[in-house]
Amino acid sequence: MAKKQAQPVAPQKEASTNPVTRFLRYVEDARAELRKVTWPTLQETRKATLAVLGFIAVMAVILGLVDLGLSTLIKAILS
Repeated sequence: MAKKQAQPVAPQKEASTNPVTRFLRYVEDARAELRKVTWPTLQETRKATLAVLGFIAVMAVILGLVDLGLSTLIKAILS
């Protein structure tokens, strides 16, 4: 078996202890990452929003029916 050679480690930038410098670096990194994002189109956003609202409506009806059924059952048991 051949032994693996150790990979040279890239020198890291000095970690600044200045909070303002660290914050500015964070903002720069965040902006760089946001440039890489593939943003959805308006049509995709609308479709996803309608799907979520439809799901919420269906779940509200289901949970309302379950609640109605359980409260009727509890009233029948207690009376």
